[in-house]
Amino acid sequence: MDQKLANPAPLGLMGFGMTTILLNLHNAGYFPIASMVLAMGICYGGLAQVIAGIMEFRKGNTFGLTAFTSYGLFWLSLVVLIVLPKLGLAEPTSEGFMGWYLVLWGLFTFFMFLGTLGTNFVLKFVFGSLTVLFFLLAARDWLESAAIGRLAGFEGILCGASACYLAMAEVLNEKYGRVVLPIG
Repeated sequence: MDQKLANPAPLGLMGFGMTTILLNLHNAGYFPIASMVLAMGICYGGLAQVIAGIMEFRKGNTFGLTAFTSYGLFWLSLVVLIVLPKLGLAEPTSEGFMGWYLVLWGLFTFFMFLGTLGTNFVLKFVFGSLTVLFFLLAARDWLESAAIGRLAGFEGILCGASACYLAMAEVLNEKYGRVVLPIG
């Protein structure tokens, strides 16, 4: 008996999108990193995306599994990078070395972007803008540039908002059986 499985992508996209918006409000210079951003990084950006990735595995979607699980673990690792030094359990990572962390995520994201080329416009935009975001953040750290950091923040808010839009489009379009929010 075939069982219809729910689409886990909106959960993963919202976890990614909302957490990305909050962190990039910080990067744009509006707020310091506080417990709210860290909690979102652990719970919604981290755990919810890992759960969505595992659900994508069940559906046989290698792309969704890889994307959601990887970015969920990105959020968890980013929180650990921030919190371990504050707890006195590790030395803080230098900005230059942090740039390499971000470049590796940018390269991973670029290859994931290539996997979106046959899909809808909004998904391509999410991965394309995320690729740009990682490289901007790496440049910010390598050049120690507050201006590049602010630019990355605004670009990251747009990236996160596009993921939230796609999540809600998938939910509403499925719920109503027609295009409520177009995704191209």
